[in-house]
Amino acid sequence: MTAVLQTQGLVKRFGGIAATQDVSLTIERGARHALIGPNGAGKTTLINLLTGVLVPSAGRILLDGQDITRLAPHQRVRRGLVRTFQINQLWNELTPLQSLALAVSAQRGAAARWWQPLGRADGVAEACETLLTQFRLDDVMDRQVAVLPYGKRRLLEIAIALACKPRVLLLDEPVAGVPAGERQEIFDTINALPADVSILLIEHDMDLVFNFARRVSVLVSGALFAEGDVQGISNDPRVKAVYLGHGDAVDG
Repeated sequence: MTAVLQTQGLVKRFGGIAATQDVSLTIERGARHALIGPNGAGKTTLINLLTGVLVPSAGRILLDGQDITRLAPHQRVRRGLVRTFQINQLWNELTPLQSLALAVSAQRGAAARWWQPLGRADGVAEACETLLTQFRLDDVMDRQVAVLPYGKRRLLEIAIALACKPRVLLLDEPVAGVPAGERQEIFDTINALPADVSILLIEHDMDLVFNFARRVSVLVSGALFAEGDVQGISNDPRVKAVYLGHGDAVDG
């Protein structure tokens, strides 16, 4: 295995408070890696550093060995580092088909052809059809996003992220707010994501974490507290004490 995404001594300070403290994390190519931690652990800060929303106070971020620490968010997306959000970021007035046509067209550079009807560029329709089927959205593809069940909106957000052709996909709490009856569809779809896409999952739902991840990193008070395979982390008494025994944590 080779590293596709790395942080080296990553620090983020807000005034006198260190939200992340010397975080060195390695995501291997093809990884199914989960990041967990209690409320206030610094997970959101770390993801915002990885994606360029925040600039680190110290340390480096490497994507395929290239330093991307100072790149803007859109430049990181172009290089293959793509995220979803804890609160979905969708166009409510569009349909899933229109949303995906826009994303696929943008990824292929066809969105700038303003004179051409959306989705008419070569291969766009076929790519949209594949994504709609893969993410179980073909039955709602012509419904406005605003009226979709929340689970379907979550699936659409992941589909849009995949349309960006990521090498590394950061899934930020994909089942947050999703009713229990709609979660299995998301579990199944995430488990079926392409093997060549390296995935870092940030999640509080331990059923999803332990059914999906092969490696788990635990963040506590902004620092890496423990790391290992799923079995080792689930049986670690220190992890149970600071996190797994506290199922009411909601964000970090």
